[in-house]
Amino acid sequence: MTHALATLVLGFALALVAGALALPLLSRLQFRQHAYEDAPQTHLAKTGTPTMGGVVFVVALVPMLASWGSPLVRDLFLLVAACAGVGLIDDLLSVRRGKNLGLRARTKYLLTALVAVLFLRAIYDSYAFFPRDVIFHAGTYALAVPHLLWLLLGIFAITGTIHALNLTDGLDGLATGTTIPPALVLALLGMQFAIPAAATGCLLAAGACLAFLVYNRHPAKMFMGDTGSLALGALLSGAAIAAGEMLLLIVIGGVFVAEALSVIVQVAYFKRTGGKRIFRMSPLHHHFELGGWPETRVTARFWLASALFSAVGLAIVR
Repeated sequence: MTHALATLVLGFALALVAGALALPLLSRLQFRQHAYEDAPQTHLAKTGTPTMGGVVFVVALVPMLASWGSPLVRDLFLLVAACAGVGLIDDLLSVRRGKNLGLRARTKYLLTALVAVLFLRAIYDSYAFFPRDVIFHAGTYALAVPHLLWLLLGIFAITGTIHALNLTDGLDGLATGTTIPPALVLALLGMQFAIPAAATGCLLAAGACLAFLVYNRHPAKMFMGDTGSLALGALLSGAAIAAGEMLLLIVIGGVFVAEALSVIVQVAYFKRTGGKRIFRMSPLHHHFELGGWPETRVTARFWLASALFSAVGLAIVR
């Protein structure tokens, strides 16, 4: 536990320093957020806030490179860095175009899916975590079909988590705070089942998220952008797969699941009924905003929901 606490503090310290350096640099380079045109009107005041602060999460994970000789650690770091790179391109395009319009959703999905395939193929021959994965474990003693099922579910787990977390990143501190509980659960599982990649990566990320709240809590001085949300989504999903608990993401990532489902249901219902809506606005956090909740209350309630979902997930595993 002493080592775990030290790792958490290291992630916090690295992100805190990186954030202090990144904030004036991003401002000087004019890397500023442009509010969504369809977002609540209160969000227009957020235009001009420095974005791409998610680079601090990659910086905070650099200590993982000390275990570069461990294939699983190396591959998880590369997964996070690659997805952060996709997010960085998206953010740069948005800044250049002067509006919140970066990569097309389809392009972003395909790029992250490609990164997911490369990650899953890279760890395919690893031995540390497969005994924990029910789907793959069945495949080692049966037909090759479960292996393919594991691969397909892995792609869906990574891309789904990435884009669900990206949708959650819509209020000050929302994605940052809701990431901490599931990251801590995966860190605990990584320690329990001796999976250093999951334990170290998630502890560093949890510490980094705590530090990023210094800059990202309401009123936010800096946004993570897609650079950060894609990186955090990749970390959570990659660590869950490394721990052999990819299906647990549905539980501990309950907030992200709800946010993604709210968009899917809203769009489907809108098209089917010719313009009617179930929610005032999606993703789900905007529904509560338009219902009169202050932004800080929505964020706090979603943080609490994330903690509860994560506690349930941990109880299921134990």
